[in-house]
Amino acid sequence: MNFEKICVLGLGYIGLPTASTFATHGLKVIGVDVNPQIVNGLQNGHLHLYEPGLRTLVQAALRSGNLMVSQQPQPADAFIIAVPTPFYADKRADMRAVQSASEAIVPHLRRGNLVILESTSPPLTTVNLVAPILEKSGLKAGEDFFLAYSPERVLPGQILRELIENARIIGGINPESAEAGRDLYSIFVRGEIILTDATTAEMVKLMENTYRDVNIAIANEFSRLADRFGVDVWEAIRLANRHPRVNILSPGPGVGGHCISVDPWFLVEAAPDLTPLIRTARKVNDDQPHFVVQLVQRILGDVNGRPIAALGLAYKPNVDDLRESPAIEVVHLLQSAGARVFAYEPYKTDYAFNGVASTTSLIEAIQEAELLVLLVAHDQFKTLDPRQVAEMTKARVVLDAVNAWKAHEWQAAGFQVFRLGAGQTR
Repeated sequence: MNFEKICVLGLGYIGLPTASTFATHGLKVIGVDVNPQIVNGLQNGHLHLYEPGLRTLVQAALRSGNLMVSQQPQPADAFIIAVPTPFYADKRADMRAVQSASEAIVPHLRRGNLVILESTSPPLTTVNLVAPILEKSGLKAGEDFFLAYSPERVLPGQILRELIENARIIGGINPESAEAGRDLYSIFVRGEIILTDATTAEMVKLMENTYRDVNIAIANEFSRLADRFGVDVWEAIRLANRHPRVNILSPGPGVGGHCISVDPWFLVEAAPDLTPLIRTARKVNDDQPHFVVQLVQRILGDVNGRPIAALGLAYKPNVDDLRESPAIEVVHLLQSAGARVFAYEPYKTDYAFNGVASTTSLIEAIQEAELLVLLVAHDQFKTLDPRQVAEMTKARVVLDAVNAWKAHEWQAAGFQVFRLGAGQTR
């Protein structure tokens, strides 16, 4: 199947790199987003998110004339849906964006078109939600047009490389749809392209992130056990991982991001009677920010009115992605306990908190603090010289929640050092 023009709906962390990559490989691309600020910004060369290399890629795509940005879809040979799928407060999947994107395609859908859903979705979304909406066009999925699901499987911070090099799974509602998807992605994908059915492809994405979530949960639970028993969990993990069949992950302040902290709930929602382990792992990881706050309270005692610097707000190191970030939850919990929190996120200095001082520089965050809490292992934080930090703040106590600082160096600079899972605060 040949493609000359495609339409990508959703210009976030997946949609924008995907649209730009297709454009730089010669296709005409209409990038669609319902947010006028995103559209206006891109039309003027301004990006709304940070990803290494993305600005250069987007600007090249725009300059080539192959990428156009709009709030409305246009007729195309293929449509890719890459919109967010968050969840409601009760952890049910919020599929309104997928539904709206599918409905927006209907007036433009023509015989022989390909529609691919990339948004992470509960099992059977492609066949039970997207297909019926698209068939309002009068065309039959799998007969008159092709329909497939292809999960994004890239890591923030490495999206541009992994988008091209990673294996790509394409699940069609029939074999012909999967093959059409292969024809599209083979334009730029160098990794293996594997064909399956749509529901299996949906399940694969959820399984990958749920597997990670469960394994992080046991690491976080080990950190709490080590704290109780007076053990250094980082040393214990290092020794346990010397076993040839053991690979315990690192604990931390929790699990965030739009994938690992969200996707397991889609399985719980779809089959609550079959997922007690997955639900429990989610609860462990969701509770981890509370454990961090308990450590702060053990270190300082009553935190009411106490100035605390929170270093890092992103859900993982070296990205600006704050979605479902456990660091933000730690800040909110400290604020609820009455602490005066000064938060600093070097990749998003303009982030606005309700009632929390979000600072634009390190010195602004730490100069009045009594305690420095490292929540994200950004490179900027890992390489800090504790002697220089000592000159910038009156704090002489630090809590390292991600094991990114060498304790002996900070101690030599006059700091008392506490670490998550090191059992020192009892």
